[in-house]
Formats: sequence, C-alpha cells, structure tokens
Amino acid sequence: MRAYQTPVFRLAYLLLGGADEAEDVTQETFIRAYRSLERFDTTRPLRPWLFKIASNLASNQRRSIGRQLAALRRLFQPERSSIEFPVEVQGEQRQQAEELWRAVRALRVADQQIIYLRYFLGLSVEEIADAMGLIQGTVKSRLHRALERLRNVIDKDFPALRDWNDGRTNV
Repeated sequence: MRAYQTPVFRLAYLLLGGADEAEDVTQETFIRAYRSLERFDTTRPLRPWLFKIASNLASNQRRSIGRQLAALRRLFQPERSSIEFPVEVQGEQRQQAEELWRAVRALRVADQQIIYLRYFLGLSVEEIADAMGLIQGTVKSRLHRALERLRNVIDKDFPALRDWNDGRTNV
C-alpha cells in the first residue's frame, strides 16, 4: 500500500478534482484490492490492476449525486493548486508546469486520464492497457488523439507553452 498510495491518490485526484473524494477512492481502492487479492493474477503487474480499480471507483463517484454537491462546495472554497511540484521546479519552470497542468485539465476526462497515466505516472502502453482494460492498439490511438487535442488546446488557450516547447517535451 505504501508503494502505490500516492500514485493511486494522484490518479483519483485527476479524475475527481477534489482531495477529499480522491482520498475516499484511494482508501476504497485498497480495500477492494485486498478483498479481491485471491483473484489477482500474480503473473501481471500490480500497479495497473490498482489503477483500474481506482479508475472504476472514480467513474462511479463522478456519476453520483454527491459529486455535484462536492463541486458546489469547491465553488465556495479558495482554489488550491491542483498539483504539487518538486522543490527544484522553480520560477518560470513552475509557471510552465502549472500552465501545462491547466491545459491538460481543459481536456475531456478520458483524455486527461490517458495522458496522466502515460506522462505523469510513466506507465507503459502495456500497463495502461491493463489499467484501462483496453488493447494496446486502442491505448496508442487514444493517446495519439488525446495529445492532438492537447496540442489544439495549447495552440488556442496556452500559446506561451508552444514557445516553451523547444524539445523538452513531446506535446
């Protein structure tokens, strides 16, 4: 649990947008994983399996009425940074990272999820396929389309990121 708690929380936070909801999903992910441990295929990696559980729980949470109430609560709370950056990311680099994060957040949830799994958590295409219950070719095509949509968002709403992209990123 210690090894995967933070990545599972970050995925849930990305999908839900709130720390309280993400904490609930993270906790429920590990409870369900524990209860289903005997059905886990030990020849497969654990991380994608946990991400699949978290994704399913987050999707269920989004559909619930409580999700709308949580969104209303957030409207009346001061906005917090949606992601914490390492201390070494300072100044202009921090600003660019925050802009990129806002650009990703402007995408559909499905696009956010696949970009987050690949580039923020560093999962391979195979691991993403396992986590999302898809075949690898579908992951590749969805990732390609999500990155294309991200490029369009950057071109339209975040042109400063376009100028920053001097080979340091693949967006």
